[in-house]
Amino acid sequence: MSDAFVYLASKSPRRQELLRCIGVRFELLVPDDDENAEALEAVRRGESPTCYVQRVTLAKAQAACERLARRALPPAPIVASDTTVALGGTILGKPRDAADAARMLRLLSGRAHRVLTAVAVARGRRIESALNVSRVRFARLPPAWIDAYVSGGEPLDKAGAYAIQGEAARFVRRIEGSHSGIMGLPLYETSRLLRGAGQEPARNPR
Repeated sequence: MSDAFVYLASKSPRRQELLRCIGVRFELLVPDDDENAEALEAVRRGESPTCYVQRVTLAKAQAACERLARRALPPAPIVASDTTVALGGTILGKPRDAADAARMLRLLSGRAHRVLTAVAVARGRRIESALNVSRVRFARLPPAWIDAYVSGGEPLDKAGAYAIQGEAARFVRRIEGSHSGIMGLPLYETSRLLRGAGQEPARNPR
C-alpha cells in the first residue's frame, strides 16, 4: 500500500468527500487561529469573478506552503481551492447573514449563473492551477421556498447561498459543466494537477 498523500488546505467537508471519491489520501493543512484566512477572500474593487477566484486560490496555496514550512511537516503536494458564484459580472460570495442569503437566492431565481472553481496544487516552490466554469439555471423560487431553505441554515457558509448537493438541488433546472466543480473541487482538473505533481489517484478508491 502506498504511503503517498496530499495536504488539503481547506476545512470544507465537501472537498474532503470529493478527494475520497477519487481515492486520494489526504491530511488537513488548515489555517492557524492567528491567520486571517477570511481576508484572503475579500473582493478587490473592479475585480472580475475569474480574476478573483484565481487570485484567492493562489493566495490560499501560498499561505498553505508557508504553513507547511512553519510547522516543519513532511513534504507532500498541497491542494487549495476556491469557489465563487457569478451573476453576470457580479460576485456572489458567502452571505453575511440570513437576509443576505435570501437576497442572493432572489437574484438567482429563474436565471442562469456561473459557478467558478479554481484549484491549485503546490509542490515545493511550484504551483500549478486550473479553472473550472460551470453554468447553472435555477427555476423560479417561490418566496416560501427561499424562506424555508434559509431558515434551515444550509446557505450561510456557501458561495451564492446554496449547496447543489443539498436541499437546493430541487432548485436546479439545468447544469452545464462539472457537478464536482459546483460542489467546490473539480475532480477532472484536480486529478490532472495531482498527476503532474507525481500523485496518482487510486485506481480503486474506497
